[in-house]
Amino acid sequence: MPAPKNNKFWEARSKSGRDKIFSTPDDLWCAAQEYFKWNEENPLQEERVFHAQGNITRATVSKMRAMTKTALCRFLHIDPVTWENYRKGEGYEDFFNISREIESIIYDQKFTGAAAELLSGNIIARELGLVDKKEVDNTVSVIELKKDFDEDTASV
Repeated sequence: MPAPKNNKFWEARSKSGRDKIFSTPDDLWCAAQEYFKWNEENPLQEERVFHAQGNITRATVSKMRAMTKTALCRFLHIDPVTWENYRKGEGYEDFFNISREIESIIYDQKFTGAAAELLSGNIIARELGLVDKKEVDNTVSVIELKKDFDEDTASV
């Protein structure tokens, strides 16, 4: 049964919206540390096939898992918009420093992994906004040469 029209039930509420998922920056930091630990303890698994002396062998090789803000949000069960609020939203000022620190750790992990060739440098460079620009200057300078000559001495 729907609420009656023109009701004023909304005036009876004690507050607007729900509580923050993380009530303090320390709570957010502890949860982020759990993500960092989970990320390290759960590397990606790649199956490789080796051939040596006529024998084919299969092996599973662990590969570094890149940390991302998207994976962090999924791990924390928050929406990316909520993360942006923790980063720079009104009413979340206490979280600004810790959220920047968390993003710095994620950036450093990806950059270091790519530099050590544990992660794909191309993909990580794009993710981090790094660009290898080569600018080519195609301007042409035109120099006007004037030759003074005597029309009488000019031959055709």
